[in-house]
Amino acid sequence: MLCGIDEAGRGPIAGDLVVAGCIFNSDTLIDGLNDSKKLNEKRRYELFEKITPNTTYHIVVISPQEVDEFGISKCMTKALVEIKEHLNADSYLFDGNTSFGVEELDTMVKADGKVAEVSAASILAKVTHDRNIIRDSKVYPEYGFERHKGYGTAFHVEMIKKHGYCPIHRRSFKLKALQGTLF
Repeated sequence: MLCGIDEAGRGPIAGDLVVAGCIFNSDTLIDGLNDSKKLNEKRRYELFEKITPNTTYHIVVISPQEVDEFGISKCMTKALVEIKEHLNADSYLFDGNTSFGVEELDTMVKADGKVAEVSAASILAKVTHDRNIIRDSKVYPEYGFERHKGYGTAFHVEMIKKHGYCPIHRRSFKLKALQGTLF
């Protein structure tokens, strides 16, 4: 039994880091799984609703404050360990090229587009990340989080320059466009 693992939100300058692990039930067959980035938002949400009742999964949500305090690598390690503690599998496969020091964790570049369990984890992580940041966009509408999902787009950078950082920004992520700006 394989546990596929993937993350969403490692690159944005705002919002949660989300890591998901997913094990298929013995009879699980879900058509259309792929790397979440290759699916449109509507399809990701549809697949999320098919994945959750047909798998055993665990989703770890790490706040921007934790990312700032501990760094992205330590947060990834913490999340991967937590998934292994919550999901009992014969093997664990994480999308990417590093295990972040977690033992008995295999890695594969682009596994989210090649291995169904990792694709499912990718979708679980991405939908959870996006739902959280869309929720936060209602609290901080001036940043347009629903548009860019926390990534450092030109619009997002301009809104930070205009309004300063809000509580869901990762202050430890440095952008050249914001150097010299005090917030």
